[in-house]
Amino acid sequence: MPEASPLYLKQLEVGPMQNYIYLIGDKNKRECVMVDPAWDVDSVLAAAQADNMKVTGALVTHTHYDHVNGAEDLVARMNGKIYVHKSEAEFLKGLQSYIEKVDSGYKLKIGDIEITFIHTPGHTPGSQCFLVNDRLVSGDTLFINACGRCDLPGGNVADMYESLVRLAKLGDDVILFPGHNYDEDPTSTLGKEKRQNPYYQCRSLQDFLDLRVG
Repeated sequence: MPEASPLYLKQLEVGPMQNYIYLIGDKNKRECVMVDPAWDVDSVLAAAQADNMKVTGALVTHTHYDHVNGAEDLVARMNGKIYVHKSEAEFLKGLQSYIEKVDSGYKLKIGDIEITFIHTPGHTPGSQCFLVNDRLVSGDTLFINACGRCDLPGGNVADMYESLVRLAKLGDDVILFPGHNYDEDPTSTLGKEKRQNPYYQCRSLQDFLDLRVG
């Protein structure tokens, strides 16, 4: 029988905006990174410790306050890098010595686990998703039955449409892990989203623009 994957992926809901924070790593190496450190970093670190895992870095889907307000707390408790898209690195004031600027296609290895970074602008210019072992951590780009809003500073509806098209090229069996708990289910699949998510029923940018306005 093939050996079980050493992938460690934990989903935790924190904060008043129902954020999901993720821990991704290698169970054999006992190391992981924290996705979007915010709100209650101590409780997330405690959850990792309870699983005998050590947090050695952070991944940032985008730099909105509700996704990074715990970044300073995290760097005070670990010796590692914060991986943020190069177009938004400047917004993490006071943390520049910890930042690793990345672009789409960047790959991060934690033991035998490889995480691929996918640039998905639209919600913000530097929004990015993380693909690991057919699991997609999507931040505020793609939600279950929805997608991220584009009317905040730096948002762009046309970019969001193209980002969703890019994600649709991934396999239908890829499991979706969104950035907020906005649905009765904590996860979905890309196949299900392509069938049911209203934003994936748009066949053109104009359809998408009409739906976003409506």
